[in-house]
Amino acid sequence: MIKIYGPKQSSASRCMWLLEEAGIEYENVNVDMGKGEHKSPEYMALNPNGKVPTLVDGDFVLWESVAIMNYLVEKYAPQFGGATVEERALVNQWSLWSVIHLYHPFSTLFLQKWRNTPDSEATIAAHEELPKWLGILNAALEGKEFLVAGRFTVADLTAASVVARAEFVGVDLTIYPALHAWLTAVMARPALVKLQA
Repeated sequence: MIKIYGPKQSSASRCMWLLEEAGIEYENVNVDMGKGEHKSPEYMALNPNGKVPTLVDGDFVLWESVAIMNYLVEKYAPQFGGATVEERALVNQWSLWSVIHLYHPFSTLFLQKWRNTPDSEATIAAHEELPKWLGILNAALEGKEFLVAGRFTVADLTAASVVARAEFVGVDLTIYPALHAWLTAVMARPALVKLQA
Protein backbone atom coordinates (compact mmCIF):
# COMPACT_ATOMS: atom_id res chain seq x y z
CA MET A 1 0.00 0.00 0.00
CA ILE A 2 1.11 3.55 -0.73
CA LYS A 3 2.26 5.48 2.33
CA ILE A 4 2.34 9.27 2.55
CA TYR A 5 4.42 10.62 5.42
CA GLY A 6 3.41 13.99 6.80
CA PRO A 7 0.62 15.70 8.74
CA LYS A 8 -2.58 16.69 6.95
CA GLN A 9 -1.81 20.33 7.75
CA SER A 10 1.37 20.22 5.63
CA SER A 11 2.14 19.97 1.92
CA ALA A 12 1.58 16.23 2.32
CA SER A 13 -2.13 17.06 2.15
CA ARG A 14 -1.95 17.81 -1.57
CA CYS A 15 -0.63 14.30 -2.21
CA MET A 16 -3.39 12.79 -0.07
CA TRP A 17 -5.97 14.97 -1.83
CA LEU A 18 -4.88 13.54 -5.18
CA LEU A 19 -5.12 9.99 -3.85
CA GLU A 20 -8.60 10.72 -2.51
CA GLU A 21 -9.64 12.18 -5.88
CA ALA A 22 -8.38 9.05 -7.63
CA GLY A 23 -9.96 6.68 -5.11
CA ILE A 24 -6.60 5.05 -4.37
CA GLU A 25 -6.13 3.39 -1.01
CA TYR A 26 -3.20 4.76 0.99
CA GLU A 27 -1.91 5.08 4.52
CA ASN A 28 -1.12 8.46 6.03
CA VAL A 29 1.84 8.14 8.39
CA ASN A 30 1.74 11.21 10.58
CA VAL A 31 5.08 12.86 11.26
CA ASP A 32 4.91 14.97 14.41
CA MET A 33 7.10 17.87 13.45
CA GLY A 34 6.49 19.55 16.81
CA LYS A 35 8.29 16.62 18.42
CA GLY A 36 11.03 16.64 15.79
CA GLU A 37 10.03 13.32 14.22
CA HIS A 38 10.96 14.70 10.77
CA LYS A 39 14.58 14.86 12.00
CA SER A 40 14.67 11.34 13.45
CA PRO A 41 17.23 8.92 11.98
CA GLU A 42 14.41 6.65 10.79
CA TYR A 43 12.67 9.42 8.87
CA MET A 44 15.91 10.98 7.59
CA ALA A 45 16.75 7.59 6.06
CA LEU A 46 13.65 8.06 3.88
CA ASN A 47 13.99 11.79 3.27
CA PRO A 48 17.44 13.29 3.96
CA ASN A 49 15.93 16.78 3.78
CA GLY A 50 14.03 16.16 7.00
CA LYS A 51 10.89 17.59 5.41
CA VAL A 52 7.48 16.30 4.39
CA PRO A 53 5.94 14.78 2.37
CA THR A 54 7.59 11.48 1.53
CA LEU A 55 5.94 8.72 -0.48
CA VAL A 56 6.73 5.04 -0.05
CA ASP A 57 5.22 2.76 -2.71
CA GLY A 58 6.57 -0.74 -2.16
CA ASP A 59 10.35 -0.37 -2.33
CA PHE A 60 10.14 3.00 -4.09
CA VAL A 61 10.73 6.17 -2.05
CA LEU A 62 10.09 9.68 -3.37
CA TRP A 63 9.97 13.14 -1.82
CA GLU A 64 8.86 16.63 -2.94
CA SER A 65 5.10 17.05 -3.32
CA VAL A 66 5.07 17.98 -7.02
CA ALA A 67 7.32 15.03 -7.88
CA ILE A 68 5.05 12.74 -5.83
CA MET A 69 1.93 14.00 -7.60
CA ASN A 70 3.56 13.63 -11.03
CA TYR A 71 4.46 10.05 -10.13
CA LEU A 72 0.95 9.28 -8.90
CA VAL A 73 -0.61 10.75 -12.04
CA GLU A 74 1.72 8.83 -14.34
CA LYS A 75 1.37 5.51 -12.54
CA TYR A 76 -2.14 5.52 -11.11
CA ALA A 77 -4.25 8.54 -12.05
CA PRO A 78 -3.61 9.87 -15.57
CA GLN A 79 -7.04 11.54 -15.59
CA PHE A 80 -5.60 14.26 -13.33
CA GLY A 81 -2.76 15.10 -15.71
CA GLY A 82 -2.89 16.34 -19.25
CA ALA A 83 -4.15 14.33 -22.20
CA THR A 84 -1.47 15.71 -24.56
CA VAL A 85 2.18 16.69 -24.22
CA GLU A 86 1.12 20.34 -24.26
CA GLU A 87 -1.52 19.86 -21.57
CA ARG A 88 0.92 17.92 -19.40
CA ALA A 89 3.43 20.74 -19.81
CA LEU A 90 0.82 23.31 -18.72
CA VAL A 91 -0.21 21.21 -15.72
CA ASN A 92 3.44 21.01 -14.72
CA GLN A 93 3.93 24.73 -15.36
CA TRP A 94 1.11 25.75 -12.99
CA SER A 95 2.08 23.18 -10.36
CA LEU A 96 5.68 24.38 -10.28
CA TRP A 97 4.63 28.04 -10.43
CA SER A 98 2.39 27.48 -7.41
CA VAL A 99 5.11 25.98 -5.21
CA ILE A 100 7.92 28.24 -6.44
CA HIS A 101 6.25 31.67 -6.61
CA LEU A 102 2.90 31.57 -4.81
CA TYR A 103 3.87 29.35 -1.90
CA HIS A 104 6.72 31.47 -0.51
CA PRO A 105 4.77 34.62 0.47
CA PHE A 106 1.84 32.56 1.78
CA SER A 107 4.20 30.40 3.81
CA THR A 108 5.93 33.46 5.28
CA LEU A 109 2.59 34.93 6.38
CA PHE A 110 1.31 31.56 7.62
CA LEU A 111 4.32 31.10 9.90
CA GLN A 112 3.99 34.65 11.22
CA LYS A 113 0.34 34.09 12.10
CA TRP A 114 0.95 30.62 13.54
CA ARG A 115 3.84 31.84 15.70
CA ASN A 116 2.08 35.13 16.49
CA THR A 117 5.15 37.21 15.68
CA PRO A 118 5.24 40.89 14.68
CA ASP A 119 5.73 42.09 11.13
CA SER A 120 9.23 41.78 9.72
CA GLU A 121 10.91 42.71 6.46
CA ALA A 122 9.95 39.25 5.18
CA THR A 123 6.25 39.58 6.03
CA ILE A 124 6.03 43.10 4.64
CA ALA A 125 7.66 41.86 1.42
CA ALA A 126 5.22 38.93 1.32
CA HIS A 127 2.22 41.27 1.55
CA GLU A 128 3.68 43.40 -1.24
CA GLU A 129 4.46 40.39 -3.42
CA LEU A 130 1.20 38.46 -3.16
CA PRO A 131 -0.99 40.75 -5.31
CA LYS A 132 1.32 40.13 -8.28
CA TRP A 133 0.97 36.34 -8.08
CA LEU A 134 -2.72 36.40 -7.21
CA GLY A 135 -3.33 38.75 -10.14
CA ILE A 136 -1.59 36.36 -12.51
CA LEU A 137 -3.69 33.45 -11.25
CA ASN A 138 -6.90 35.47 -11.43
CA ALA A 139 -6.17 36.47 -15.03
CA ALA A 140 -5.46 32.85 -15.96
CA LEU A 141 -8.84 31.79 -14.54
CA GLU A 142 -11.01 34.49 -16.13
CA GLY A 143 -13.77 32.82 -18.12
CA LYS A 144 -12.55 29.37 -17.07
CA GLU A 145 -13.61 26.78 -14.53
CA PHE A 146 -10.15 25.18 -14.27
CA LEU A 147 -6.56 26.15 -15.07
CA VAL A 148 -5.82 23.57 -17.80
CA ALA A 149 -7.76 21.42 -20.27
CA GLY A 150 -11.21 22.47 -19.07
CA ARG A 151 -11.16 19.96 -16.22
CA PHE A 152 -9.77 19.49 -12.72
CA THR A 153 -6.08 18.54 -12.77
CA VAL A 154 -3.17 18.58 -10.34
CA ALA A 155 -2.56 22.14 -11.52
CA ASP A 156 -5.79 23.20 -9.78
CA LEU A 157 -5.06 20.98 -6.80
CA THR A 158 -1.58 22.38 -6.25
CA ALA A 159 -2.56 26.02 -6.71
CA ALA A 160 -5.63 25.66 -4.50
CA SER A 161 -3.64 23.96 -1.74
CA VAL A 162 -1.48 27.08 -1.57
CA VAL A 163 -4.17 29.76 -1.99
CA ALA A 164 -6.36 28.06 0.62
CA ARG A 165 -4.12 29.71 3.25
CA ALA A 166 -5.46 33.15 2.30
CA GLU A 167 -8.25 33.32 4.87
CA PHE A 168 -5.96 32.21 7.71
CA VAL A 169 -3.39 34.90 6.90
CA GLY A 170 -5.99 37.61 6.30
CA VAL A 171 -5.71 37.99 2.52
CA ASP A 172 -8.99 39.08 0.90
CA LEU A 173 -9.58 37.04 -2.25
CA THR A 174 -12.90 38.66 -3.15
CA ILE A 175 -10.98 41.34 -5.06
CA TYR A 176 -9.94 38.54 -7.44
CA PRO A 177 -13.38 37.38 -8.64
CA ALA A 178 -12.30 34.58 -11.01
CA LEU A 179 -9.80 33.21 -8.50
CA HIS A 180 -12.30 33.45 -5.66
CA ALA A 181 -15.03 31.59 -7.58
CA TRP A 182 -12.56 28.90 -8.67
CA LEU A 183 -11.19 28.38 -5.16
CA THR A 184 -14.67 28.17 -3.64
CA ALA A 185 -15.66 25.46 -6.13
CA VAL A 186 -12.41 23.49 -5.86
CA MET A 187 -12.40 23.53 -2.05
CA ALA A 188 -15.92 22.03 -2.07
CA ARG A 189 -14.81 18.93 -3.99
CA PRO A 190 -15.98 15.77 -2.15
CA ALA A 191 -12.47 14.25 -2.03
CA LEU A 192 -11.10 17.29 -0.20
CA VAL A 193 -14.10 17.51 2.11
CA LYS A 194 -13.53 13.85 3.01
CA LEU A 195 -9.82 14.44 3.61
CA GLN A 196 -10.48 17.41 5.87
CA ALA A 197 -13.19 15.63 7.90
